[in-house]
Amino acid sequence: MSPKSFVVEVESMVKTFGSFVAVDHISFKVEAGQIFGFLGPNGSGKSTTIRMLCGILMPKSGKALVYGFDVIREPERVKEKIGYMSQKFSLYDDLTVKENIRFYSGLYRIPKEKKEERARWVINMAGLSERENSLTRELSGGWKQRLALGCSILHEPPILFLDEPTSGVDPVSRRNFWKLINTLSDKGVTVFVTTHYMEEAEYCDTLALIYRGRIVAQGSPGILKAEAMPEDVYELECGDPMAAMEALKGVKGIREVALFGKLLHIMVERDLAVSDEVKQTLETHHISLKGYSKSMPSLEDVFVALVKEDDRKRLRSEASQRA
Repeated sequence: MSPKSFVVEVESMVKTFGSFVAVDHISFKVEAGQIFGFLGPNGSGKSTTIRMLCGILMPKSGKALVYGFDVIREPERVKEKIGYMSQKFSLYDDLTVKENIRFYSGLYRIPKEKKEERARWVINMAGLSERENSLTRELSGGWKQRLALGCSILHEPPILFLDEPTSGVDPVSRRNFWKLINTLSDKGVTVFVTTHYMEEAEYCDTLALIYRGRIVAQGSPGILKAEAMPEDVYELECGDPMAAMEALKGVKGIREVALFGKLLHIMVERDLAVSDEVKQTLETHHISLKGYSKSMPSLEDVFVALVKEDDRKRLRSEASQRA
């Protein structure tokens, strides 16, 4: 294993498909035993990164070590140390629950004397003790999800890669699945998970926010909210939030106005006082003001602000290149 208990180490990794740059010189480290999250929209490079770390895709350049093994030179050694679960669950619908488990037991070369014990563990963990002879296609999304998780860790890997594992399942199943993830983490398994759900990102010990193939920020959810936000955030409660949104977008210094439940979150240029302008604008539009105060940003606030800041930097760079 690599020193300092880092089980994943990535340095300037790049992946292209023709002229399209899917992953653009990303670097990060994952500590042993933590839940590491990759948060980003569809097409941001999350799945491509996870497939390179699993030895499924080869990077164009850069370096990546998983449990001390090089993903380019030693992909088969990497696969021995990991569990991998994709959003499509990788199950065989025409096999029963028990047959799927038996298939993956053979694939992972589970010793004969341990196969029954591990199969029983998966069935109990997934809550499928009464459905083990059912065809997999007859299972609900939540049950399929837990079965897929169990099959991916039959061989008790120290690292588990989950690629958007809760996509398409109901909120209750999603919550129950995260309980399983936390249980595995408590037992020392390192979990690397990709997601585009903000509430799931809060469960991670460390997050990397990825956009257009680049990591735009890294840190714990708390640190990202406290330190990564490029703007000040104010929370506003008023009589007509939708009308206020439109009116406040014209106030100088306000970069973004977003609906947050029944409240508005207003992103303002750092250290710029706009309270008088906000109050005057609402008064002009006959919108009652019930509350206005500086607020800790949500992860969504942070991510949206960083994405917009990244877009502005790209536009400035492109403009300077054309000049």
